[in-house]
Amino acid sequence: MEYLLFITVDPEGEPSDPADTSVSEVEDWVEEGERRGIRLRGDRLRPPEDTKVVRRRGGELLVTDGPFTETKEWIAGYDLLEAASLEEAVDYASRHPMAKSGRIEVRQVWPFE
Repeated sequence: MEYLLFITVDPEGEPSDPADTSVSEVEDWVEEGERRGIRLRGDRLRPPEDTKVVRRRGGELLVTDGPFTETKEWIAGYDLLEAASLEEAVDYASRHPMAKSGRIEVRQVWPFE
């Protein structure tokens, strides 16, 4: 089953700047996932200031600068996993360096049948 991890900045996490998260810590986490064959791909995302929000209302295209909501939480990156169960995906996500200072949201991909 595929699981999508949203790597989220969370002001209630342990004090840390996401930019300060050790690159080697993330590389170690990625290497573990690739060694186990659980991590398919992932990357960081541009900051919310670079976001475009796209909507259609009454047939009109509306494109605005993001972010969509005013919040201190924002999605900093993502990872796509292939795991045997939700428990396996959660276990792997729990070791991501951002699990301490941010949040990791784990969602099973729900394919169209």
